[in-house]
Amino acid sequence: MKYKLCDMQNRFLRLGISAILSVILALVAWTSPAAALSEEQRLLAEVWRIVNHSYVDDTFNHQNWWHLREKLIKQPLKDREQTYGAIAQMLSSLDDPFTRHLKPDQYRSLQVSTSGELTGVGLQIALDEKTGELQVIAPIAGSPAEQAGIQPRDRIKEIDGFSTAQLTLDEAAARMRGPRGTSVSLTLARDGEEVREVRLVRDRIALNPVIAELHNELGDAKVGYIRLNQFSANAPAELAHAVARLEKQGADSYILDLRNNPGGLLQAGIEIAREWLDQGTIVYTVNRQGVIGSFEASGEALTHDPLVVLVNRGTASASEILAGALQDNHRAQLVGEKTFGKGLIQSLFDLSDGSGLAVTVAKYETPNHHDINKLGITPDEVVTLEPIKREQIGTEADQQYQAAVKLLTSPSVVANAG
Repeated sequence: MKYKLCDMQNRFLRLGISAILSVILALVAWTSPAAALSEEQRLLAEVWRIVNHSYVDDTFNHQNWWHLREKLIKQPLKDREQTYGAIAQMLSSLDDPFTRHLKPDQYRSLQVSTSGELTGVGLQIALDEKTGELQVIAPIAGSPAEQAGIQPRDRIKEIDGFSTAQLTLDEAAARMRGPRGTSVSLTLARDGEEVREVRLVRDRIALNPVIAELHNELGDAKVGYIRLNQFSANAPAELAHAVARLEKQGADSYILDLRNNPGGLLQAGIEIAREWLDQGTIVYTVNRQGVIGSFEASGEALTHDPLVVLVNRGTASASEILAGALQDNHRAQLVGEKTFGKGLIQSLFDLSDGSGLAVTVAKYETPNHHDINKLGITPDEVVTLEPIKREQIGTEADQQYQAAVKLLTSPSVVANAG
C-alpha cells in the first residue's frame, strides 16, 4: 500500500511537471516571434546604443533611457525623415545642445569645415545652455561676418526673417550656408544696443588656420606674431612651419593670438600644445565614471623663447585647452579678456546611413584641475578692447597686442627666458 501511494505521488508529480512545462511552452510559443526591427528602427537603436555607451552623464538628464528607447521604437517610423525626427526627440531629452544628430549633408559640411574650406558667412555658433538662444562664438577671420562687425556673444534672433527660437544648431547653420554670391539677412541682438539687421553676402571661407609675421618692436625686439584662427587638421603642421620660418628670421619672442578662435579638433589642440611645451600635463579629461585621463607633453618644444597668448570672449573649446595648458605650466602669460567657457568634449560617430552623431563624451579640466565650463579662463592681465578693424589687429590700435608686447619687452620676462 505504501508502495502504491508513492507510485501515485510520483505519477501526480510527473503530471504536474508536464502541466507546468506545457504552460511554459505555450507562453514561449505565444511570445517568441520577436518582431525583427525594421531598417528605420535599427537606425534609431544604433543612435540609442552609442549615447548609452558614451554619453558623459550616466543619468541621461535624470531619465529612464531604456524606457525612452522602448517608447520611441514603437512609433510607426515610415521613412527616414520620421526616423530623424524620433532621433531628434530622443537627443533633445538630454538638454545638451552639443549632442546632436547630423544628417548626411550636414555631416559632410562639418567634415569639410574641419579640413579646410566652406562656403557661407563665416560664423561659429552655439546655443546658450541657459537661455537656449542662438549666439555667436566667433566670426572667422576675413569672413563676411567679421567684415560686418559681428562679435562674440551676439545673439542671432532671426535668419531671413525666420525666428531662430525653434531651430536646432544645425538647422540654423544650414539656413546661413548657401552658394557663393547669394545673401542672407541676420537679425542680431547685443547687450546695451538696439536690435539690428545685417545683410551678408555668402562667400568662400578660406580657413587658413595660421597667419604669421615678424614684428620689429621698440628696443630691437623681434616678435613673432602668430594668429591661430582654427584648430583644423592641418593647423599643427602649419604652426610648426610658421615657427621655423620666424626662427630663421630672428624672432626672439612670440605672441600667439587665440582671440575669436572657436576651437575645432581636440587632437589639433593637443598637438599644438606639445609644440610649445617640453613636458607637463596638457589637459585632463573626465568621463561619466569620474575616470580621469590626461594628455601629456613629452618631447622638445619648437622654441623656448618668451610667449604671450592673447584671448577674448571668442576663445573657446580647443583654444581654451591650449591657453589653459600654457598658463598652468607657466609657459606663457595670458592677456586679454575672460574666455568663452566651453569645457565639454564631443566625439563624432559615423552612422550606418551616412549621417553622423556628435556626442558629449567627457569634460575637461586644465592641468591645475580647473573646470572652466561656463566659467572660462581669466587671463593673467585683463585688457579690454573696443571693436577694431581687421587690418588694425596686431598694430598700435590693438591695445591687447600692445600689452603683450610690453610684457615681452619687460626686464622680468627677458630674465626668465635666459
